[in-house]
Amino acid sequence: MDVEGEAARILAELRAQADPVRAEGEKRYLKSDFVHIGVPVPAVRKVAVAAVRTRPEREELVALAGTLWDVTEEGRPVHEARMAAIEVLMKRAALLEPRDVGLAERLVRDSASWVYVDQLAEKVVGALVVRHPDLATVLDAWVADPYMWVRRTAMLALLAGVRAGDPDLDRIDRYGDALLGEREFFIRKALGWVLRELSKKDPEWVVAWVEPRVDAISGVTLREALRRLPPEDAARLKAATRRKPVGGRGR
Repeated sequence: MDVEGEAARILAELRAQADPVRAEGEKRYLKSDFVHIGVPVPAVRKVAVAAVRTRPEREELVALAGTLWDVTEEGRPVHEARMAAIEVLMKRAALLEPRDVGLAERLVRDSASWVYVDQLAEKVVGALVVRHPDLATVLDAWVADPYMWVRRTAMLALLAGVRAGDPDLDRIDRYGDALLGEREFFIRKALGWVLRELSKKDPEWVVAWVEPRVDAISGVTLREALRRLPPEDAARLKAATRRKPVGGRGR
């Protein structure tokens, strides 16, 4: 693969689809300081994955993702180039090796929005952990990281195992307790999402985990956790929150 040539092709094709009105709306929605071209995600995906439709070498894949991620314009990252980097990694995640968790961490630490972090967390980091379970020890460090987006990544990476039918219940339990007192909305939401997805396959576990913590769990976490539970369980847990003592943790 000609990595530089493929990166240039992707950028040229994205710029050919530029929509300034969409770009401005997207910047406002994401509260972004990046350069936005104004290309919707399905179109970005179509342009990007064409570069890796045939099976590239791992080194080529990593180089292409890094090249796209580092594209700047007027000294600022280009949103669609970063989205394209994530798309190529997701498309060929099976080529990634345990050492590539370092690349994923660099991208997460260089992110400033859920729009990049969430796909990296589940589809890149989570996929690596499912294939290489020993990598989960990396998540153990990340869940206590000072950077909020790294903590969110640790939690959301567990979604890959949940969806694959092999949830890491021990880490869901431990990370949930570690993050239960979080004030960050995006962390509270991440915990709720993992509980919601788990409840589709193991509602009994979710009920058993939530019930003794009902006085401490945040409202946004609880709303997500209850969303797919059996109605009678959801109603009981919701009713219990109305009996929270004054001064309990906020929602």
